Amino acid sequence: MLKLTVNLPDKSYPIYIEKGIIQNIGENIKKIYKNKKIAIITDSNVEKLYGQKLENNLIKENFITKMIIIEPGEKSKSFEVLQRVCDELLEFNLTRGDLIIAFGGGVVGDLGGFAASIILRGIPFIQIPTSLLAQIDSSIGGKVAVNSKHGKNLIGSFYQPVAVFIDPDLLRSLKDRVFYDGMAEVIKYGAIRNKELFYNLLQYKTKEELLQNIDMVIYSCLSIKKDVVEKDEKDTGERMLLNFGHTIGHGIEKCFNYEKFTHGEAVAIGMAAITEASEELEITEEGTSALLKKLIAKYNLPYELPDINKTELFKAMNMDKKNIGKSMNIILLESIGQSFIKNIKPEEIEKYIKS
Repeated sequence: MLKLTVNLPDKSYPIYIEKGIIQNIGENIKKIYKNKKIAIITDSNVEKLYGQKLENNLIKENFITKMIIIEPGEKSKSFEVLQRVCDELLEFNLTRGDLIIAFGGGVVGDLGGFAASIILRGIPFIQIPTSLLAQIDSSIGGKVAVNSKHGKNLIGSFYQPVAVFIDPDLLRSLKDRVFYDGMAEVIKYGAIRNKELFYNLLQYKTKEELLQNIDMVIYSCLSIKKDVVEKDEKDTGERMLLNFGHTIGHGIEKCFNYEKFTHGEAVAIGMAAITEASEELEITEEGTSALLKKLIAKYNLPYELPDINKTELFKAMNMDKKNIGKSMNIILLESIGQSFIKNIKPEEIEKYIKS
């Protein structure tokens, strides 16, 4: 078992990474939680594959459970779904001493964590991420949110879990598109902070070879995120580095109504577009853009900006939550493994998007 601990001023929590950890999850939770009630928030895809296994494992340890199921996909991160989830949690008569488990990908983690943060003004919750994107990124750091008509993740809070349990074996049941969606975030970590990880990803010959090494890939990504979150929990400084490709990516997602591109696909396009532009502006080391595109393509992700209304894209990007007053922050690469935050005026963004 690999273990990391996120150490924050107000709260510290463990991250456990182990193949097969889901098989004895009840026993592991019993070590850190002494009450009986557990509400499980998941989506219908995950529930069909693993819901009964998780619930049976918890019942075996004498926990009283309730499964709350949402539809998969970004559209479930809405006020309407949040309200239904909160109503079901209240019907279960949870108290502040009880526990919520967010069991799924990034959507479930964001929605479930946000519900946990507002029910009774805060109930402890555990993340059990089932997608690669959630395992290496969204399940730690405490960002929880829903979307609005104005953009993605604009309504939310910072609410840290009490523990994160990561079972890499769960990734084997993912469809290829969902798996590679998560690889965009892995590529991001290599590009911004870990040159060795980036070049290792270039060298894996098959998906199976990658899966054989996935424990350490996950560990490498989470080590970076843990370090950044510990320095900047509330995303006002260094943590913004984790948003490489995201400002453009979120804009693309919104312009296509969250239907054409997955989050990772949109982020991959964003990383490629901004790096090609910054290289032409002689901000980024020559050849970086070609390397990045090569790695993006290797993991079946797009890197070319789609046919899109630029006015709408810029409008969506200007609504990004990382913007401050009359300026916005973008993340650029100096070279592979080296990144920095650049503050620009919103009207300057066009020159940082290579179409």
